[in-house]
Amino acid sequence: MSELSDKSQVKLDIKTLVGLGVGIISIAGVWFTLTAAISQLQLDVVRMHDAVELNEEFRVKWPRGEMGALPDDAKQDLKIEYLQKEVEELKRVVKELEIENAKK
Repeated sequence: MSELSDKSQVKLDIKTLVGLGVGIISIAGVWFTLTAAISQLQLDVVRMHDAVELNEEFRVKWPRGEMGALPDDAKQDLKIEYLQKEVEELKRVVKELEIENAKK
């Protein structure tokens, strides 16, 4: 059995050294590619989580009117308010007519 010492020699041909270098570079490339992919996926998860939180906030606050209103909503509200006044006026007129008809 041969013993290893600081004077031991290792003989490798150039082909083996190049193969080792290529192998190490390949492994490093795979490592960095996987690391980058994992980082990108983690970032995507954080963005999706933020989007879900914003959607949840919108879903709860929008119907309550806590996030403002669209211009079309304002127009619609004005129309509804106008129609409510008209209905109240018509109810008043109908009531007056009922009272007049009851007196006759």
